[in-house]
Amino acid sequence: MLLRLPSQPSKPVLCLETIADRLSHYHRLFSLAQDIAQLPEDCLEITVDFSYCEFLGHFGVAFLGGLVHLIQARGGCVHFDWKGLLPKIRTNLAQNGFFHHFGGGAEPWDGNSIPYRRDLQYDTTDIGDYLRYKWLGKGWVNISPGLQAAIAGQVSEIYLNAFEHSQSSIGVFSCGQHYPNQGMLHLTVIDFGIGIPANVRSLSQNVSLTPSDAFAWAFQAGTTTKINGISRGLGLNLLQAFVIQNHGSLMIFSNDGYVVIDGNGTQYRNSQASFAGTLVNIAFQCDEQYYCLASEVPQRNKPLF
Repeated sequence: MLLRLPSQPSKPVLCLETIADRLSHYHRLFSLAQDIAQLPEDCLEITVDFSYCEFLGHFGVAFLGGLVHLIQARGGCVHFDWKGLLPKIRTNLAQNGFFHHFGGGAEPWDGNSIPYRRDLQYDTTDIGDYLRYKWLGKGWVNISPGLQAAIAGQVSEIYLNAFEHSQSSIGVFSCGQHYPNQGMLHLTVIDFGIGIPANVRSLSQNVSLTPSDAFAWAFQAGTTTKINGISRGLGLNLLQAFVIQNHGSLMIFSNDGYVVIDGNGTQYRNSQASFAGTLVNIAFQCDEQYYCLASEVPQRNKPLF
């Protein structure tokens, strides 16, 4: 995906390929990040070429945005060659605010996109509003106000963990999408920090853990990598339960491992495609079922949670 122009070897061209919701396409992005990380300091004037991209999914948008800021943090610069963009991708990048964020196009508008955003600090109100009203509050998934707030609260902790543990100075990146033809609602949250397994292995008792074992440790309630013990592990019990009940999925990629939570349960896996940071993708099915907390259902009815 990363090419060099023969006439200008110091100015690489990032030829962005199609990015859809496939495991190989996640790996494609991770390999791209590795390639850019290995570039010398004098080869960081990069042009992004969209000519080879026929579809750019939400997690590709979030990843690309973070990658641009990572290059800039290393003293480089990125130029976008918008001429090769397909009209449908151009419209989506305008709608979700990616264009506007990088100096092009008008303000984003409401549609099927959950806006692209970059957070440089943990603002519980701002992030909470984004999750409740821009992601869960559009009616794409039929859930009660109480469950909506509870899920938003747990996803907000994904941001909190990123700020507390990733050691990244460029922030946290998000983007999502409602895919009507698939009947799915997605949200991706990314940081370009040190990664979950690396953080877990920073504790002396965990240095020999495999990536999958490190993920399993991080998901245990009460675990922490903070010396003072204030922060707990990933937890996310209610989010995991809802994903399974809803027949959705929760995928977390970090370092050389990843975890998949879906109707088949929780699977911790080692990966050959390494990513220095952490990418979390949440997928809900947009079915007609109504979901709510047990406390919101009259006792005569059977609660869903």
